[in-house]
Amino acid sequence: MQLTVIEDPDTTVSEARANPLMVEVSRGEVVESGHRGSAAVVDASGTLRAAWGDVHRPIYPRSAMKALQAVALVESGAAEAMALSDEQIALACASHNAEPAHVAAASAMLEKLGLDESHLECGAHWPSREQVAHALVRAGETPGQLHNNCSGKHAGMLTLARHLGEPTAGYTDPAHAVQQRIQATLESLCEYSLTTVAPGVDGCSAPNWPIPLQSLARAFAHVADPVGLAPQRARAIERIRDAVFAHPFMVAGSGRFCTSVMEILGRGAFIKTGAEGVFCAALPGSGLGIALKCDDGAGRASQVMMAALLRQLGIVGDDQLEAMQPWLSPEIRSHNQRLVGRVRCVLPSLSGT
Repeated sequence: MQLTVIEDPDTTVSEARANPLMVEVSRGEVVESGHRGSAAVVDASGTLRAAWGDVHRPIYPRSAMKALQAVALVESGAAEAMALSDEQIALACASHNAEPAHVAAASAMLEKLGLDESHLECGAHWPSREQVAHALVRAGETPGQLHNNCSGKHAGMLTLARHLGEPTAGYTDPAHAVQQRIQATLESLCEYSLTTVAPGVDGCSAPNWPIPLQSLARAFAHVADPVGLAPQRARAIERIRDAVFAHPFMVAGSGRFCTSVMEILGRGAFIKTGAEGVFCAALPGSGLGIALKCDDGAGRASQVMMAALLRQLGIVGDDQLEAMQPWLSPEIRSHNQRLVGRVRCVLPSLSGT
């Protein structure tokens, strides 16, 4: 596979070069909106194989790094000690829709620990999927912490706390042993020091460290191919990878990009979204890791960026192209379902069409 660095990866913020235009939104014959962004592709040796825009500026990975956080859970032996199922490990990597299967799996994880949702520190919010939120309203219910899209990650963190013999209260504090273990794991996988930067606070109240896209892509290259890692870590990564490939529904849910594309591609790619236009992916067949961000945080654009990059890298085959079209070039329709526009990738090397 021949990749080319499209934009100079040594570009710095001080040079004031804008990231390239990646996605355009058209209505009729007119381009109505545009989205700039950056992306990095790194191979299993750690070599930057392709870059668009500034891939050295630290960004918050948000939920795109949940699989990396889950490595600490599995590597420690906590997942095995508590007999977590593959569905539950996949849920620990998830930003889920709070569909019944998601809520039930998170609740079961807590039950294994003798805990309940009051021990979660993620807070409550309405499910992102309208149908699920409407079902709660019809039932006269309000969402609890189990409905939080991060409840699986937090149940995993509580599992790790119990296994380490640490207090369950305050497990989201950066100084807690759970977060210290996760920070060390992130530093090792990303090959990037986090000791001199303070973490931000994610929407679920867990720490979120600023990491450059190149370093995030390096970590996902390790997920794609854990060659050279310590045997225990490599086994943990393989367990996580097997779990998400076997249960892509648990990673997101109905109608979601991550679940839908993984169902289409099989074991071709593990894909994880994060807030503010971040996406990461691990490609086991080629040992590549991908990390990207849409500058303005638009999810509609970051999805198209990831879909187009998967196509460009040969992960989306011709036989899968029809199924991928709704993600490669989403249609814009009026309220009476007339086709009025499209969202499409415009950087030639990422066109995917």
